Amino acid sequence: MPTPPINADLLRRHDLPGPRYTSYPTAPHFHAGFGENELREAALASNGDPIPRPLSLYVHVPFCADPCFYCGCNRVITRDRTRAGRYVTCLEREIALTAPLFDDDREVVQLHFGGGTPNFLSPAQLTGLIATLQTRFRFSAREDRDISIELDPRTVAVEDIAMLAQAGFDRASLGVQDFDPIVQTAVNRIQGVHETDAIVQACRSNGFRSINIDLIYGLPKQTPQGFGRTLDTVIGMRPDRIALYGYAHLPTMFKAQQRIDAADLPDAESRLQLLWQAIQTLTAAGYEYIGMDHFALPGDALSIARAQGRLHRNFMGYTTHAESDLLGLGVSAISHIGDTFSQNARDIGAWEAALDAGHLPVARGVRLNEDDLLRADIIQSIMCQGEVRIDAIARCHHIDFPDYFADALQRLAPLEADGLVKTDPQRVSVTPRGRLLLRRIAMCFDRYLDAA
Repeated sequence: MPTPPINADLLRRHDLPGPRYTSYPTAPHFHAGFGENELREAALASNGDPIPRPLSLYVHVPFCADPCFYCGCNRVITRDRTRAGRYVTCLEREIALTAPLFDDDREVVQLHFGGGTPNFLSPAQLTGLIATLQTRFRFSAREDRDISIELDPRTVAVEDIAMLAQAGFDRASLGVQDFDPIVQTAVNRIQGVHETDAIVQACRSNGFRSINIDLIYGLPKQTPQGFGRTLDTVIGMRPDRIALYGYAHLPTMFKAQQRIDAADLPDAESRLQLLWQAIQTLTAAGYEYIGMDHFALPGDALSIARAQGRLHRNFMGYTTHAESDLLGLGVSAISHIGDTFSQNARDIGAWEAALDAGHLPVARGVRLNEDDLLRADIIQSIMCQGEVRIDAIARCHHIDFPDYFADALQRLAPLEADGLVKTDPQRVSVTPRGRLLLRRIAMCFDRYLDAA
């Protein structure tokens, strides 16, 4: 395996903790002063565009039967399947309250069920939710419309896949993380290769257009040898996409992570070696490196969107529907409507109580000002295209770029000296070396980090 183009000294200087930039401003800057009324206003205002913006819908299902120790998602650990019925009832109530806020000409081009474990709901319950959404919203007939779901191969049955396909699902994302039994024991997620491959094959045989597999590097007891076997196994399944996330150990924020012994975690240089190993192995197998955590085959929609400059990054990761407003449904779900972000209550009891009282369950949010919108565009360009076109940004936002971003360009200078980025009067460009520290480059334009 070739040596990574970043050494330990560079890591010490530049690999700082920072956001993943699935939004800007990031979620910690949402506030309780943005609530139901503000979301209603934002939704109604978003109908005023001369060309109606399409909609992307995200539905969060928080339930998991067992805790995975690495997980930082909002989830509820339970094996009581009767809780799904109450949750579906509340989702239908939220849909009924939310859908009338959007004009009928706003087409839905994307629907994604995430979690938690969306297949904690039965195929019949998932089918019913899609039917409810199709009744309340106008779904697009475009060929690039997506209806996708995250599946746990340990708990979804092969025969369920046919029912999901009949309901309209055409994309699936399967959690794997690592097939190494030692790592699986350390993170409390025991999962076999054969059961995972059976779901991959079932999705293919039932007409799913795209299959993604999630992996994580930086897990406890992970080694290049064991992770290499996982990569080879996953490549053998030939998913259309592979998401490769870096594990963030935050035990004070996520209680389950307290079960992980920090001494078992790879150090920063070992983590980088695992990432570089994955990049080398996957690109050699024909996958394109999309961004900081995604790979896709050349014919996949993500690869095409990146080549055409249409790639977008939001709370679902990299996506192809940059032109749409995002409406989040379910506990803790996040919406991006117009120039606002909002998040539903993170506590399932508070979320249900708001809906029982006939209110949208918005707990917090933020309205972006002109500076936020400007920096959001720049950070999107860095994360998705690996460059900032200075003249285009200056014209769009009516600024003198070198003057406005004098501080940011100064922060970029040591990164440029170390070969992570190149700057000239026309553009700021991320180098191949810099792609390994992509969010570090984006952080140079984050005003909120200055204020922290």
